[in-house]
Amino acid sequence: MNKKYIVRLSEEERCMLKELVSKGKAAAYRIKHANVLLQVDADGVDWGDEQAAEACSCSPRTVFNIRQRFVEQGLDAALLRKKRERPPTEPLLDGEKEARLVQIACSEPPAGQARWTLRMLAEELIALEVVASISAPTVMRTLKKTSSSRTNENAG
Repeated sequence: MNKKYIVRLSEEERCMLKELVSKGKAAAYRIKHANVLLQVDADGVDWGDEQAAEACSCSPRTVFNIRQRFVEQGLDAALLRKKRERPPTEPLLDGEKEARLVQIACSEPPAGQARWTLRMLAEELIALEVVASISAPTVMRTLKKTSSSRTNENAG
């Protein structure tokens, strides 16, 4: 079978990968990727994708992806995981909506309340149509990121 991406490791790269594997002091995926590169090296063992996948307990597609990243982007990219282009879910609150949340949190609480609660803030954001829906823990995480503090008291 003709391979589209042929891995040819230099002697220096091969020694570095062998050292990485033998020490075992790296992330498991980095050690696995190093093992894959050593197995598919055209000047070394030169195994096929299926054989290397079987030996390294991964899928042939993983071997193909590692091989492709090595040829196109270099050794460092092949040893790392592929970065996500987008987060799995878009954040509910962008900068403008976060600013609106902080503005509400810093304003006077509703009549009869001593301070804003997370649930009240979430309900207010929905009532003002800043967001369609939001949970109190999301409000908490967003406020935790900001450096403003309304009180000097212990919140616990």
